[in-house]
Amino acid sequence: MGAGVLFLRQALAARPCRALVAFATSRRLLRTSPPSRAFAKQLFLGKIEKKEVFPFPEVSQDELNEINQFVGPLEKFFTEEVDSERIDREGKIPNETLEKLKNLGLFGLQVPEEYGGLGLSNTMYARLGEIIGLDGSIAVTLAAHQAIGLKIWITNGGIANVFTVFAKTQVVDSDGSVKDKITAFIVERDFGGVTNGKPEDKLGIRGSNTCEVHFENTKVPIENVLGEVGGGFKVAMNILNSGRFSMGSLVAGMLKKLMEMTAAYACTRKQFNRNLSEYGLIQEKFALMAQKTYVMESMAYLTAGMLDQPGFPDCSIEAAMVKVFSSEGAWQCVSEALQVLGGSGYMRDYPYERLLRDSRILLIFEGTNEILRMYIALTGLQHAGRILTARINELKRGNVTTVIETVSQRLRDSLGRTVDLGLTGKLGAVHPSVADSANKLEENVYYFGRTVETLLLRFGKTIVEEQMVLKRVANILINLYGMTAVLSRASRSIRVGLRNHDHEVLLANIFCAEAYYQNLFTLSQLDKYSPENLDEQIKKVSQQVLEKQAYICAHPLDRTS
Repeated sequence: MGAGVLFLRQALAARPCRALVAFATSRRLLRTSPPSRAFAKQLFLGKIEKKEVFPFPEVSQDELNEINQFVGPLEKFFTEEVDSERIDREGKIPNETLEKLKNLGLFGLQVPEEYGGLGLSNTMYARLGEIIGLDGSIAVTLAAHQAIGLKIWITNGGIANVFTVFAKTQVVDSDGSVKDKITAFIVERDFGGVTNGKPEDKLGIRGSNTCEVHFENTKVPIENVLGEVGGGFKVAMNILNSGRFSMGSLVAGMLKKLMEMTAAYACTRKQFNRNLSEYGLIQEKFALMAQKTYVMESMAYLTAGMLDQPGFPDCSIEAAMVKVFSSEGAWQCVSEALQVLGGSGYMRDYPYERLLRDSRILLIFEGTNEILRMYIALTGLQHAGRILTARINELKRGNVTTVIETVSQRLRDSLGRTVDLGLTGKLGAVHPSVADSANKLEENVYYFGRTVETLLLRFGKTIVEEQMVLKRVANILINLYGMTAVLSRASRSIRVGLRNHDHEVLLANIFCAEAYYQNLFTLSQLDKYSPENLDEQIKKVSQQVLEKQAYICAHPLDRTS
């Protein structure tokens, strides 16, 4: 099996899954308008495309009423009928629970109504995700129902009858050459040759079914191709976008519940005749949890709003950023909650340790965070490179006009230029309450754009090998998107008069200040001669360790002879 994907033989001998194929075809036909300009990619050019993110997306009253019709019954079901402790203990979701999930329509959340689904928008999907995220095993089971399968570690692999499979197929290129390209298929278990291994015994999300899936001489009709032959990568990215952006609301829903339980403990548990909640270091943890939840929720719903716009905008970078921030935020917040709970958090009699185990997988699936950081950085740099190629080539050739212009620009930058990208002031996009934070965002975006140009000039195409550089680029971008999301959301909350909007302003300003200073430090590390950059020393340490495949320092009790 080359490149970890499944090879399938195409034939016209088996019955296609008509509804799914029709659904896929209908999705293709919808793509009639050109995509709008992607927000995240423009940040690489030092630009803020305001119309893409301001004002914060709103749903109509009709859609809000429709969402609320789903929310009540779903919350009731998860509160009263889902036994998460039993699911974790037995390592499977009871059949009766699965049947109720089906009856609630949760296996067809975004499938159009004419094909038997609920036909939810991305925003509605995100809202229900907050509730579904209360049980990690169920959340993964439902998410995987519209996700991607490879050969090993397939969620729902032992219970699914229909699979989305990506396989290498030979495609004749425009120049007549034959190349292997990825194609997406709908494969039914009834086609034959589909078997699975035993369920894996996992650290967390223990109730989800995970196993190997094997295909042996499985014949798939040509009608079951999703999209175009050789176009599987585009299909995969569309599917992954859904799983990635929705992780923000899934995690936010879980963290809101965790904060409630942990706060109740902190406000009643006494240490030295005082409630835990009265101590500064405990208060700091709750502020962190509130901030992380607010940011990931804002990023998720901003991205959902983008995806719901006509024209099928390219939000692959935005979705990846939501996934990275939310998964790492979940792991950090659950860990901090356990610290507040002390011994109670470590005991199986309480749900907290299960949440910790369930959260760890979030940094791994839907693309590991390391791979996603590379994707975020390289996709944006590729976009910037296409636009800046002519200018960079002129600088390399020593074009006098371009060199003088660049030197003058850098001189102005070094003297501390005032950056105005139109977020503040009378015609600005943000509310005055967060204007200072908006100025910080504008400054970060401007200097990020200048740094991107410098990196492209310095590394050229070899930047694909500079993973530590790419990680820093991705980290800055994630912060910029988080800053944008909270500024847009807080501004809307103030202007429409939502309850506790002053609390949102606090959270937005705290996050923006912290992200701003993180970005300044990271930008300094990207300078060629930065004393803050320790990459070469880090590489040397890792090379010495990996060469011996061991910790190589002498024991502190050793003596020379």
